[in-house]
Amino acid sequence: MSRAEEIKKRRTFAIISHPDAGKTTITEQLLKFGGAIREAGTVKARKTGNFAKSDWMDIEKERGISVTSSVMQFDYAGKRVNILDTPGHEDFSEDTYRTLMAVDAAVMVIDSAKGIEAQTKKLFQVVKHRGIPVFTFINKLDRDGREPLDLLSELEEILGIDSVPMNWPIGMGKNFQGLYDFTNDRVEVYHHEADGERFVSLSELADGKHELASNPFYEQAVEDAELLADAGNQFDADRVIAGQLTPVYFGSALTSFGVQTFLESFLQYAPEPHAHKTIDDEEIEPLNPDFSGFVFKIQANMDPRHRDRIAFVRIVSGEFERGMGVNLVRTGKQVKLANVTQFMADTRENVQNAVAGDIIGVYDTGTYQVGDTMTTGKLKKAFEPLPTFTPELFMRVQAKNVMKQKSFHKGIEQLVQEGAIQLYTNYTTGDIMLGAVGQLQFEVFKDRMEREYNADIIMTPMGKKSVRWINPEQLDEKMSSSRNILARDRFDHPLFLFENDFALRWFKDKYPDVELKEEFSV
Repeated sequence: MSRAEEIKKRRTFAIISHPDAGKTTITEQLLKFGGAIREAGTVKARKTGNFAKSDWMDIEKERGISVTSSVMQFDYAGKRVNILDTPGHEDFSEDTYRTLMAVDAAVMVIDSAKGIEAQTKKLFQVVKHRGIPVFTFINKLDRDGREPLDLLSELEEILGIDSVPMNWPIGMGKNFQGLYDFTNDRVEVYHHEADGERFVSLSELADGKHELASNPFYEQAVEDAELLADAGNQFDADRVIAGQLTPVYFGSALTSFGVQTFLESFLQYAPEPHAHKTIDDEEIEPLNPDFSGFVFKIQANMDPRHRDRIAFVRIVSGEFERGMGVNLVRTGKQVKLANVTQFMADTRENVQNAVAGDIIGVYDTGTYQVGDTMTTGKLKKAFEPLPTFTPELFMRVQAKNVMKQKSFHKGIEQLVQEGAIQLYTNYTTGDIMLGAVGQLQFEVFKDRMEREYNADIIMTPMGKKSVRWINPEQLDEKMSSSRNILARDRFDHPLFLFENDFALRWFKDKYPDVELKEEFSV
């Protein structure tokens, strides 16, 4: 198969949702259909030790939430599928936003009882801003939920995106009978026996040969679907690709119902890999023969036995071959990509080659940073920067055991490089301070320091702070006070941590000529 044909087979997407909408469960079921895992573990069954394969970190297994984005790959129906599972917890939204830069489409999972929730809305805005297609899976039909028509109007009213149902539920909860799959001229039957038929053709139902034909829930579903066909949006593949129309599928991930139908339809309409812009606004096409890619995530200790660190790279163009040399744009240096892996849920396989659209994991000894661009040949420019977020919550951190300073510093350095937490050092005392978007990040940090680096730490809350960078030429250490702590970021740039807006206004009044910036810029 030619490289161009290989690239056209790729389908790379992320699953977004509010916590507990069923994101990890649907990920599992998709992997099951792809043959990547033999048995889908129930995320809720914490006592069995049989957890979702995409939740690999201990703290995730204990809490049943995804706090890191993992990557899994499988083949299905002639397509090579790359799924990026994103953190559902809002404190990790920064990691999620970066992950959404590495995909060509998004699948939005919605709990039928709750509709659109805060985190889903936040993540959808990022997807909308990028203009990538969104496919919607309305989950938990095996439980009582809201009226399907209400859920569709909520998509349009709250998210501002047109929707078009691809199938329609027949009842729900205890009365859930199946899906009226008008797209494929069939009904997918829910309560079928092990040897019973899973699909019944609409022509068989029209002849009255099947018991569902006279079922009031089926009659209601047909009526609803006809109403939508007349008054609702029409399916338009071009509008789906442009991110203006979301196809909506119903089902139950827990019972694996409607998931395969969704997967097959998704693979039919989801886009192949797309171009990415450089900082000069140049579009790099996937079929460009020169290799290029960017690091969207760094993860330490994916295998606690090996103390490894992996930089996740989205290949934008060309083909990766094991052992190839690439130009790391940030440093201008050549690096060799020798030890590279791809992910099959809970296993990793060394990869010989991969093409645009694929995600590869490069073993990292401290060479890479989140946002790094790698190129070969004529490609020299960095891709557009990934989003970063200024933290609001701060903690002072120190090692409990003075004798374990080495592992303490190593742990901080590696976990900070992942980008999930930010490091600041007090300008005068050298105290280490950490900044995060939310409280859970501190808990995960403490937990991982203890488990993975054997470093017990003491964390002292500093409360909320506003970060402002200052030009080093304008800096006078006397400007610092208890209300505006002078510190350095991890790149040694000077900044102030202001206690509140009052302290910030007071500083500006006292030093009107000093320029303060909300983010660091050269």
